[in-house]
Amino acid sequence: MKKTICIITAIALFTILILSKNAYAASLDTIDVQLSKTTVRPGEEVTVTIQFGQDLGAYTFDVAYDNHIFEYVSAEGGTPNDLTDKVRVVFHDSSGGTNPRTNMSVTFRAKADITTSNPTDFAITGEGLSNADTSVTFDDITTPIEKNVTVEPEYIDYTLHLASSGDMIKGEEKEMQLSYSSPMGRYYEHARLIAEATGPQNADVQLLATDESSLEHDIIDSGWGDAQGYKIGGKDVSQVLNVRAIFSDAGDYTITLKLIDRDNSDQTIAEQTFYFTVLETATITPPEENNPGEVTNPEEATEEEEIEQIEEETSQEKNQEETPTQLPKTGRNKYVLAIGVIAILVATCIYINKRK
Repeated sequence: MKKTICIITAIALFTILILSKNAYAASLDTIDVQLSKTTVRPGEEVTVTIQFGQDLGAYTFDVAYDNHIFEYVSAEGGTPNDLTDKVRVVFHDSSGGTNPRTNMSVTFRAKADITTSNPTDFAITGEGLSNADTSVTFDDITTPIEKNVTVEPEYIDYTLHLASSGDMIKGEEKEMQLSYSSPMGRYYEHARLIAEATGPQNADVQLLATDESSLEHDIIDSGWGDAQGYKIGGKDVSQVLNVRAIFSDAGDYTITLKLIDRDNSDQTIAEQTFYFTVLETATITPPEENNPGEVTNPEEATEEEEIEQIEEETSQEKNQEETPTQLPKTGRNKYVLAIGVIAILVATCIYINKRK
């Protein structure tokens, strides 16, 4: 009798457990979380979408985020509440099952002042989950569903410059300016600047720079700065070095500058080659010669030039004075007139005498 009672009790308990499980909980294994993008630029938005895989009439989802990297923008699919480090979205179909939802979403924006690469994630948990008419409840999602995302600036390549002015002369120091820069440079923990040179056979090149400790470095021979490298990267990166170049022989040379990554087998970050022609001696430009026939500045004229100029001006003035302004009348015209008058008087006298 006791054995029979024990068997019946065990069966009843087993049945109750099965019925209890079917009545109160089920696993929501159809849920799926997606991101609109996995790499986000500073100032850009990313949306976390939770697909339920079936209709839900009630739920509460938490979407945790790094508030040092993201800021909350909006949510769709329930009543949102930003709790600083997570956004809670609560939904309950008040119609009794006629307006269930199959998904919900939360949108975040990456902070605009980020200048480094920031891997992070969104972590999703849920509770109070039930089907459309709330006849079936689902297990709480206590183990977070994580989705990885990286906020990373749009990096711009580093550029290298090596500038100088004037002629390069064999054996003479030449001041030059070496620089590298980027408006948004990728970060490197151990970068280093090195240089390589080529030139005429057996020629030697030095590119000298002095550091803050007053130590001189030949960048071509040993590179610049700590041998293990130094940190570079971020917004408006710029380093300018005043260097001195010495070329042992005349001829054509190349100097190649490189930024390398010591943490990645000295992989080249940026590279640029510059070309130079070195002269044997300095080029002398002869002075401009003045035209001998012109005296451009009386103060700079020689004594002979001044005398020649005065004589030329005097001659011109004399010629102007001797040149008549009117043509002269000739003597021939004057005598002809006198003779004519006398002839008329003589003829008159003869005529009068004949009348008498």
